[in-house]
Formats: sequence, structure tokens, C-alpha cells
Amino acid sequence: MNNLTNLGYIKELLGRHNFNFSKGLGQNFLVNPSVCPKIAEMGNAKKGFGIIEVGTGIGTLTAELASRADKVVAVEIDQRLLPVLEETLADFNNIKVINEDIMNVDICKLISEEFDGMDVAVCANLPYYITSPVIMHFLESGAPVKSLTVMVQKEAAERLCAEPGTRQSGAISVAVRYYGDAKTLFSVSRGSFIPAPNVDSAVIRIDVNKKYSLEPEDEKFFFSVVKSAFSQRRKTLANSLSSMLSFTKQDIYAALAETGFSENTRVEQLDMESLMNFSLNLKKYIH
Repeated sequence: MNNLTNLGYIKELLGRHNFNFSKGLGQNFLVNPSVCPKIAEMGNAKKGFGIIEVGTGIGTLTAELASRADKVVAVEIDQRLLPVLEETLADFNNIKVINEDIMNVDICKLISEEFDGMDVAVCANLPYYITSPVIMHFLESGAPVKSLTVMVQKEAAERLCAEPGTRQSGAISVAVRYYGDAKTLFSVSRGSFIPAPNVDSAVIRIDVNKKYSLEPEDEKFFFSVVKSAFSQRRKTLANSLSSMLSFTKQDIYAALAETGFSENTRVEQLDMESLMNFSLNLKKYIH
């Protein structure tokens, strides 16, 4: 098999296929030889597991995943990479490449059709511009995914892994925590990619365990409260929610009091349980 982290080989390969990097697709391919094996090892790529990969590049991570897991289904949006992957992944018979936008893929259907009898995990070097939507697409699908191990911008990693109730937390922190536990595995410098991005990256893993479970209508309302509150996070909850969700400040004060918080509370002061209790208390005041 060719060395998929050798810069000379990569340039020759891409030149032969007349491939140019797309800024619009956020393409930054990994060339650091130590990174992909670590992602695979720490991302549940092992016997008994099927892996969904999002975005293949030239197949560097794909090959590491396929050498460890029972099967890999790689979803790649860029049709220009298909002939490249045919060449670089020719030695493997347990890889299926789907030329599709992951946001248009029915995850539950994909798993039932491709991974019968296997546990399933997700591994990906995600384009920065679509990090949160892709993660939420998997989490909200309800699909039986054990974990998501993804490379993201370092700043995004901090937000994704932040505990609700801390200064670093945001709406995405709460959403991730609702579905599982997130932690940063290791950092990756910008020089590990071709072309090199302007920021450093980090690999995080979300272990999906759905510790929290609200009724569908309560869940929908909960996330609308969280999104509205964090969209104006510098304001108090009373100010942000009265303008975004049309509650009176008196109703919000009452719900805060029932949850054990003062009128001047901001959303970043509430941990997960407090946010959920506050949402349930506030829902009683819908007119």
C-alpha cells in the first residue's frame, strides 16, 4: 500500500488526478503519520465494529480504520476524489465509499443496511464550517452509534466538550451533553495538514449514552430555550428569553425562583440539571 502521509506521493497522486483543494468544502488533508492511527485506535475501530467516516480526503484515515474494524462506510461529498480513492484503497475489500452529502444521509437506514450485527462508531476529520451540524445530525438521528471521534478546530473542541454551567459552554455544549459525554483526546497542530489551516485542531470523542430523556414536546421546548438563551448569552435569562420567546419577565422570574436561581441569572450559570428543570418550570407559563 502507498504511504498516504508522504508529501511527495500525495502531490504526485493529486497532480495525476488533476485535483485541486476546494476552499468551499473546507478540504485539509492529514499528512502527519501519527494522527490517523491514534484516531482509529481511540475511536473504536476494532473487531466487531463498523465505522462511518465522514469525508475521506485521499483515504489516509479510511485505510487505518479499515485495517482495524470489520467494515468502513465512507461518505464523501466530492466526486473528484472517487478515482483517487479507487487507487489508494485498492488493497481493502471492507470499504464502501458513498458519494453523498452526509447531511442528506438517513443514518438509521445506513446502519441497518450496511452494519448488520455490528456495533457502530463514527470517525471523521470534519471540515470546520460544518462541524456542529454534522455532529448534531448523528446525535439527533437516534441511530445506534456508540461514539463519535472527530477532528475539529481547537476552539470548537473546547466548546463541544465544555460542561454546562461554565463560561466556556454554549448551546452546542448543552446539546452534546444531552446525548452523551464529550472529552478532548489530543491536539493536532496546523502543520499536520495539507494545505495547512490557519488554526490548530483537536480530536474529541463523544460517547453516546443519552443520560437525559425528556418527552418529545419538552425536548423541543428545552432546545428552543437553550438556543435562545445562548444567542444572547451576555444578557440575563429574563432579558434574552423575554425578547426571543415572548415570555414576560415576571414569568421568567417565577420559573427561575422555582429552579432556585435569582432574577439576574445568566444561562452560563446553569448546569445541565438546572437548565432542564428551568425549562420544565418555564413551560408552565406558556400562554
